[in-house]
Amino acid sequence: MSQSPVAILLAAGHSRRFGSNKLLHPVTDDTPMLLVTAKKLASVLANSLVVINKDLTPYTQELEQLGLHVVINEQSGRGMGSSIACAVRASEDAAGWLIALADMPYIETETIAQLSNKLKDGADMVAPLFKQQRGHPVGFNRRYKEELMALNDDVGARHIIARHQYRLELVPTSDAGVITDIDENPG
Repeated sequence: MSQSPVAILLAAGHSRRFGSNKLLHPVTDDTPMLLVTAKKLASVLANSLVVINKDLTPYTQELEQLGLHVVINEQSGRGMGSSIACAVRASEDAAGWLIALADMPYIETETIAQLSNKLKDGADMVAPLFKQQRGHPVGFNRRYKEELMALNDDVGARHIIARHQYRLELVPTSDAGVITDIDENPG
């Protein structure tokens, strides 16, 4: 594989556990988490897209100015799997996909680049490993396109990873951001 994967930023959730839209929670310099995470992803992978729900459409222009293609998931209530499927359908010709979660703004750009390069160099599936814990983002080469497009529930790609565990390359990292989301660290 010689092309860079398409980065998918999942931002269509409804923040039920957080109590309000956590993606609008300021993380740095009063910048909403959504834009912090989007900026990091777009700075590494120019061919990035973000999946949002209707409630986040006011941020479309800002996301596009960061260089992301915005995709609205009309079925966002179905969960993360439907957002992944929506994004993969919007980028069917991609060489692969690096799927990131918008509520994980602490991931270092170097980690994103390392995982992207593993996919570009031919890895089947990649995920970061921090202190023996698998984290995000998770990447898939195009071999998984049909399985990713068939997702339609709230478990994301977990079942795909489980079915093909032997193909998953875990990439050790010292980046605690790969396992830290805003529900665990709101400050």
